[in-house]
Amino acid sequence: MKRLVLVLALLCGPTFAADPTPQQEERDALFAALQSAEDPKVAAAAQKAIWQSWMEAPDADAQALLDLGMQRMAGFDNAGAIEVFDELVLYAPDFAEGWNQRAFAYFRMEKYEKSLADIASTLQREPRHFGALSGRFRILMVQGRVALAQKTLRDAVEANPWLMERSLLVTPDE
Repeated sequence: MKRLVLVLALLCGPTFAADPTPQQEERDALFAALQSAEDPKVAAAAQKAIWQSWMEAPDADAQALLDLGMQRMAGFDNAGAIEVFDELVLYAPDFAEGWNQRAFAYFRMEKYEKSLADIASTLQREPRHFGALSGRFRILMVQGRVALAQKTLRDAVEANPWLMERSLLVTPDE
């Protein structure tokens, strides 16, 4: 991962602000590379690396819970995944991805208000979480809250200009 960050930084050339944790420094560099990327392959590599960094739990116990919850999600056991993610957010409340994955499980069960609450918790911990923002956009669209959905999508595209859903942005006069 460090090699990818270095390559992306060299390709994109931005200056990075110092941050107290190495993981945050890496993530900041990846976001800078993503936002300045002109090549789709560079952008895809940065997106993948950001997702990988989000999936790195703070310790082995949290990682085991995340992995178990993800296995349950892969098996479409959303209720079982929520039980595991409940444990994860209690055990590691500052770990944004625990909240985000539980939000996704709620989304898959069409429990939109619970999903939105967990998305808010995710974004408190990682305001640039374009996956969470994209999820919020989708829920708001389903709820018919188009203006707020569009604002959310603009925030998501600001964090990730290569976001797949960017084609769904409309100009204010449309």
